[in-house]
Amino acid sequence: MAAGRLPAAETEQAARVVAAVADVLGDDLLGVYLHGSAVLGGIRPLSDLDVLAVSARRTTPEEKRRLVDRLRAVSGRRAPVPARPVELTIVVASEVRPWRAPARLDLQYGEWLRDDFERGKLDPWSENAHLDVAVLLAICLLGDCPLAGPPPAELLDPVPRDDLVAAMVGGLDELDGEIEDDTRNVLLTLARIWCTIATGQIRSKDEAAAWVLARLPERHRPVLERARSIYLGETEERWDDLAPQVRPHAAYVVTETRRLVEASNPVDRAD
Repeated sequence: MAAGRLPAAETEQAARVVAAVADVLGDDLLGVYLHGSAVLGGIRPLSDLDVLAVSARRTTPEEKRRLVDRLRAVSGRRAPVPARPVELTIVVASEVRPWRAPARLDLQYGEWLRDDFERGKLDPWSENAHLDVAVLLAICLLGDCPLAGPPPAELLDPVPRDDLVAAMVGGLDELDGEIEDDTRNVLLTLARIWCTIATGQIRSKDEAAAWVLARLPERHRPVLERARSIYLGETEERWDDLAPQVRPHAAYVVTETRRLVEASNPVDRAD
């Protein structure tokens, strides 16, 4: 049982998420799976509880409202009983199998979207959120951690490497726009993108950061060392002292990532 990889509180929280999705989708719910940190080395102090649900159909607006209300009650510090933030993504089986890119999600809930949902917006995620589907499915298949339903490989096709790389690179510009407000997460995500494209392996954020740190010039290491330490619960979150170094670090990582992609996909320059 995948929930065995979670601490007791998160196991109970995951069960509530599954119950909420099952109540809304009924027999059209085909499977629910852990992904993210829980299946990539273990959930960390600041990790979300990442859940993917596979449905036989799209949700209606009313179903979205009901599900969001249920999730708001079990997710994050603003829940009636504060809990770990939940990130839930729903995909429709017929839209991801057979696999084709770009895949699209049906619903995504995360604490960064809570205010939009509370204002009545039912699809507040950005267009780039759809790019994440390729990455989420790849991690879900790798983790093989069902919370409900069959193993994920019975519902999901493997994501081709080229589509996975394209999805990761496609999100780089949006990450750049979020770096001021979500510094730690953006830095760790950039590290994982570089590591994944270079090695072909999706690793936990702290493992990916360690891989990148071994390849960074000295001047760019303090920023990622700080992000990794915060993620592991070793350091309190602060960036005021390193703020001038954040964007140069990110620019270096993005440049190296794009260079790697271009080197593996040379453009035919023949006239």
